[in-house]
Amino acid sequence: MDYKKKNMEKLDEKIRNLLLEAEQGSASAQNELGDCYFDGKEVIQDYEEAVKWYKLAADKGNSEAKNNLGYCYYYGKGVTQDYAEAIKWYKLAADKGNSDAQNHLGNCYYYGKGVTQDYVESVKWFKLAADQGNSGGQNNLGDCYYYGNGVTQDYVEAVKWYKLAADQENSHAQNHLGNCYYNGEGVTQDYVEAVKWYKLAADKENSYAQNHLGNCYYYGKGVTQDYVESVKWYKLAADQGNSDGQNHLGNCYYYGNGVTQDYTEAVKWYKLSTGQNNRKAQYNLGFCYKNGLGESQDYTEAVKWFELAADQGYSYAQNELGNCYYYGKGVTQDYTEAVKWYKLAADQDIDDAQCDLGTCYYFGYGVDKDYSEAVRLFKLAALQEHGEAQCNLGVCYKYGHGVEKDINEANKWIELAMSQGYDYSES
Repeated sequence: MDYKKKNMEKLDEKIRNLLLEAEQGSASAQNELGDCYFDGKEVIQDYEEAVKWYKLAADKGNSEAKNNLGYCYYYGKGVTQDYAEAIKWYKLAADKGNSDAQNHLGNCYYYGKGVTQDYVESVKWFKLAADQGNSGGQNNLGDCYYYGNGVTQDYVEAVKWYKLAADQENSHAQNHLGNCYYNGEGVTQDYVEAVKWYKLAADKENSYAQNHLGNCYYYGKGVTQDYVESVKWYKLAADQGNSDGQNHLGNCYYYGNGVTQDYTEAVKWYKLSTGQNNRKAQYNLGFCYKNGLGESQDYTEAVKWFELAADQGYSYAQNELGNCYYYGKGVTQDYTEAVKWYKLAADQDIDDAQCDLGTCYYFGYGVDKDYSEAVRLFKLAALQEHGEAQCNLGVCYKYGHGVEKDINEANKWIELAMSQGYDYSES
């Protein structure tokens, strides 16, 4: 009480009144006072003080305080982070029908925080929250239907829940709804509608939506193509630490789209993005090292970044890593290892990899010589208008390697290659 007497005059009238009510045992006042300390509203932010008041209110059965206390334990605000303790308080509040707690409890089951991961159980809690109009629960339930976690995948149902949340200004749902319109999932594809929802979320500083809106301007989807505008949105996303935004901003500097071309600046943004394990940025950074753009040429460093991206299944990096092993750039030449990486990329329909793997089968590099397999791979790439593959396929027909000799078919493929500027003499 001495502290209160000395400092009462320094407090806002609202806080003074709340403090008096809280000290007289009002649970709602105790919870509200906890909110003030948590958010730093009209008092200096103090998470420990917030926890103190939440606990007093929670012990009196206030469900909002129980949810808030769970939140403090979940994120380690004013207490040591403790997912199990968070679950305890979320459950107490959720069982009393608190929709925020139901949504938070659903998140715990969804991500396996403090409990064994259980998508079905997460759906149960998200649905309870969503049915009370909780926008977070509606958005999360939409995610479950979108990805088929805990329920049968159903894009139409996902859109239904995203729309309910989006109409309540939930930026995550607005971004997700934008994705559905952009990709035509659960709705007819509509780039203009996608842009509308991305813009609503982007204006709320949702970094994912800012990045997606940047993509729309970059590729001219639903808006007139505008590289300068795309850079604006990528930068907003990148400055919030969005790894895709950082990578895309790097691309703008790499190609000089919407900004003056600057390889050094491109490398800067690629590096920031790789710090979050973004596989496309890892590939792009490797490409910069391989070609000495924005950094000194360094094949060993290139291999390092290609391998990180390739291990995440990124097909272009797998192909580049195959090239490094094929030519012995940054690694000891190893045709068998080259074939391994070309195969992974070729299985993802990368035409360069299909052509390069076909060459390995044609000459027996890293695999047993097999003209038929070479022809199959050359044809896959040739049908994607790959000039070298078309020429190689023509040569196979010319000499009857892996196919019946057919001069007309040979000329057809060689002429297609030459029409793309590929010199037959290179084959």
